[in-house]
Amino acid sequence: MKFSTVVTSVIFIAARANAFTDVPNLSRNNVATVKATAASSPILIRSVPDISIGEVDAQKAYDQSSFPISANDLLLRAKELLSDEIELGVKDDGACLADDFEFAAAVVGPIPKDEYLDALKSFSLKESFDITNNYYGFTVDPLQTNRVWFFTRQIAKHIAPFVGAKPENTKDDLVLPPQLMHMDFNEDALLKEFGFYTVDRRHGNTGGLGGAFGFFYGVGKPLPIPECQPYKRSWQFRTLSFVGGIGKKFAKKKE
Repeated sequence: MKFSTVVTSVIFIAARANAFTDVPNLSRNNVATVKATAASSPILIRSVPDISIGEVDAQKAYDQSSFPISANDLLLRAKELLSDEIELGVKDDGACLADDFEFAAAVVGPIPKDEYLDALKSFSLKESFDITNNYYGFTVDPLQTNRVWFFTRQIAKHIAPFVGAKPENTKDDLVLPPQLMHMDFNEDALLKEFGFYTVDRRHGNTGGLGGAFGFFYGVGKPLPIPECQPYKRSWQFRTLSFVGGIGKKFAKKKE
């Protein structure tokens, strides 16, 4: 198998693992790392109608949209594609995917339909991890009304060998950074584009890496390419920052 195919496959399979497990119950003991603090009494938010922040009137945008599928129906369609019966094209042999479908993530892609389906069949993270997705925030983009956005804050328990790493050597559950996913649909409710991006690299214990890259890093087996390593500033950026710091020091001395 070509190295490019391997890289494509692992990032695809992360999307597959994110999408194809049940919506979590946060009371489970092994996912207790996600915590929230509740106030002892209701918090009242003062209404200030005269403050303008440039917020989009989403409902007005939906009402004026020429896209034939309503926002509510599009949300239902997105969740349908995430179900065990469809699994984003895996269980229905790609019937839910448009002919011009593309997978587009931060590193890999855009990848066409056939290559996407082949990559998803290469291996499964679900065989090695008990994955809880912590989905939330499903919404239709009011400025692109054929697109659904949603978040996942994924937690995974290592339960079987994975690329040579044994579960007993993985001390903690993997906590991946928050990831923002998107689905674009055509007028026939077929999926035109699917992808995801890490939105907070400082969260979790996988080096800020999402997708399959986070799983490789989390068990101590990161792929040997820069894209599969925690973010590190380039030497050009470090040099620029150093020069800028020196310039600030001289400027202060002149004052």
